[in-house]
Amino acid sequence: MNNLKIVCDSLSDVPIDLIHKYDIEVVPLTVILDGKEYKDGVDITKEEFYKKLREENIYPKTSQATYAQFKEVFEKYINEGREILYIAGSSTATGTYQSAVMAKNDLNGNVYTYDSQSFSYGIGVLVVKAAELAKEGKSGEEIIEELKDLREKSYLLFSVDTLEYLQKGGRISSTKATIANILNIKPILDVKEGLVSPVAQVRGKKHVISKMIELVKENCGYDLSDQVIYIGYSDDLKEKEKLIEVVKKELNPKEIQFFMVGTCIGSHSGPGVTGILAFKK
Repeated sequence: MNNLKIVCDSLSDVPIDLIHKYDIEVVPLTVILDGKEYKDGVDITKEEFYKKLREENIYPKTSQATYAQFKEVFEKYINEGREILYIAGSSTATGTYQSAVMAKNDLNGNVYTYDSQSFSYGIGVLVVKAAELAKEGKSGEEIIEELKDLREKSYLLFSVDTLEYLQKGGRISSTKATIANILNIKPILDVKEGLVSPVAQVRGKKHVISKMIELVKENCGYDLSDQVIYIGYSDDLKEKEKLIEVVKKELNPKEIQFFMVGTCIGSHSGPGVTGILAFKK
């Protein structure tokens, strides 16, 4: 057993097989659907969540993980005599990181906290890297230094099918959302300084993938044959398959891995999300 326990929150979208493989502790945020609260990944699956969004006219809300949740998790591992490294979703966008820091400050134990300043598998790739390094026996300080470098190199893009959910969550104006929907404009978003920001837009869904590939080439290079590229999806499996095909042809990666966009990110983006994570040289 590693003495260093890796903890993350459910914004990280780490696939369940990797959570089990590396024994990662996931602290769930809360998703509120039609007035009912669900612990992300505990009380509702990703598939159930997107099915509800498609079939029912509801707009979800999210609630940060609490001080009490973190205190309970941290205490458990401190009492086992272990150190903890918690890797958080962006502190600029959620108070979850602050909840963890408050809990850490109230406990007598060695708890490291690291702010990913990212979302979804932009966090997840750091969590998995940390778990691999912990398995090798690296210390919390050593791991954090490596995570800083990986965070700087990570390049994460998302496309959303509709702006309705971003508008309902107060992320963009209703006028902007209405015009975009009328003109069939599909935005492409990246992550800057801990916030999701629009980086490009295209007319119609068929142009989304080619634009995303163009942006990856501009930022990460044309030959990614030495890289693992990560493809994110929600419930649009046809779009996922198209993206796989184009990534193989245009970027020639060493390997493609997948992550399903979770309920917290999906609450703000809606169904039909597609994402790609690559690395700058």
